Amino acid sequence: MSARLRVVVADDERPARSFLVSLLRSFEDVAVVGEADSGKDAVAIIEKERPDLALLDWQMPELDGIGVVRMLKKDALPLVAFVTAYDEYAVRAFEVNAVDYLLKPVDKARLRETVNRAQERIEHAQIVAEQASHIGAAIETYETLAKPPYLERIPVRRREDVVIVPVQQIASIVADGELLHITTIQRERHTITYRLKDLERRLDPSRFLRLGRGTLANVDLITKVNTMPGGTHVAVLSTGQKLPVSRIQSRMLRERFLKL
Repeated sequence: MSARLRVVVADDERPARSFLVSLLRSFEDVAVVGEADSGKDAVAIIEKERPDLALLDWQMPELDGIGVVRMLKKDALPLVAFVTAYDEYAVRAFEVNAVDYLLKPVDKARLRETVNRAQERIEHAQIVAEQASHIGAAIETYETLAKPPYLERIPVRRREDVVIVPVQQIASIVADGELLHITTIQRERHTITYRLKDLERRLDPSRFLRLGRGTLANVDLITKVNTMPGGTHVAVLSTGQKLPVSRIQSRMLRERFLKL
């Protein structure tokens, strides 16, 4: 019997990750060598374990599936398949260029096909560099074909009423479990039940920036960035809000805003 396919799974949603891992462990020719609940952890686990295949959730806080691929060194990049909740139109970009994609909820037979494709790639000794170029092409095609419509208004229920909050009036969005606390430029606060990563996908990325795992901020309202011990930062908004910036996002923030 040939060596088992070594797989790492990355998904910030524990039920989805556990379900995928359980399916993989039902295959005798597969060994799950690592699980990650964030893109940052995925990079660390992949570089340590050097798996044959990485199953990456497309949308994860701070660092998504594509971000993971971009941060990995070329010599540490395994074969990659994306796991996504997007519909068939959105994932067509990956059909040719990526090793594979899987739609949530993942079907066992479909997962078996992904494993088979990865094994075939390895058996035919297709080099990692070729895989990296495929993913790069997939990113470009995806961004061209699958841009979702951005929200302009967010409905908020207040008892029997529904308040319409214009997106352009939002200063920040902070997650608290399953709740999202929205603060407007006028310092009004609203609370909705929604997942931050799903709302982030519906917002214009040129207008809103993720500062940390549970925080989005209006880019135009960031007036100052204070450096804190340990290399992190605190973003100060024109509304007076002070929002912590994670280490990963601190680097991205510096590259995007703190250079002339």
